Amino acid sequence: MIIHRSHPRMIFTGGHRRPYLGHGPGCGGTTVLLVLAVVVAVFIFGSLTGNPSSEIGKSTVQREPLPAGTVQETGYYTDTIGWITDQNALTSGMKDFYRRTGVQPYLYLLDNIDGNDSPSVTQLSSFAEDQYDTLFSDEGHFLLVFWEHNNNWAVGYHMGSTVSSVMDDEALGILEDYFNRYYYSDLDEEEFFSTVFEKTGERIMSVTRSPWPTVLLVLGIAAGVTALIFLGYSWWKKAKEKKQKELELTKQILETPLETFGDQEAEDRAKKYDDPS
Repeated sequence: MIIHRSHPRMIFTGGHRRPYLGHGPGCGGTTVLLVLAVVVAVFIFGSLTGNPSSEIGKSTVQREPLPAGTVQETGYYTDTIGWITDQNALTSGMKDFYRRTGVQPYLYLLDNIDGNDSPSVTQLSSFAEDQYDTLFSDEGHFLLVFWEHNNNWAVGYHMGSTVSSVMDDEALGILEDYFNRYYYSDLDEEEFFSTVFEKTGERIMSVTRSPWPTVLLVLGIAAGVTALIFLGYSWWKKAKEKKQKELELTKQILETPLETFGDQEAEDRAKKYDDPS
């Protein structure tokens, strides 16, 4: 369902991102070769396919950025709770989102609405709608309101009427997925919001390609490398065995007494002359 400006809604809610405001908390030869190759392949496979628990939704449609001139560029945030100390760190990702989508994002941080430190979904949505009309005079902004208080948080939004062609339900779901992925990370507050917007803009403005061709290619390369390692090891092992036999033969010759050679030679000559043929 397309979300229009007149129908703001809550995106998602959850627990406190960090235990306190500010920075996050500190936080046999052949067999061995084959095992290493398998481990590398599994690691590459996992890196490409991702962890299902933190999977980001796919972008299945090709979106077009809003036309130039749709937005009258404004500031990028309002911080009523004192989280933002590095403006550039915050706005770098938000500006990247704007460049890709033509939609200017705006972040509003608060811990209460009109003194109510536990606002309802309806209050948060109404606040976002009211603030949109106060902050902007165009229909090309995406206002994201982030509320957090007493180990609880909620995110709401309101967008201009032209924005729904970019920020459709699928795009909103991707935004939520990135919130969930990075919310419990060790990123600073500025880096967290910046990364969420940057990653969202990058993903929604292109169709997500299947990782399987790349996975199969990598697995094929890994199999080829494993085969070469095995062949190299087999050649080295045979060469080593041949060299060992040569050393043992040389050692045997060197340890044989000289008179043994003389006696054997005499016996061979005697047999030759005694042979009636």
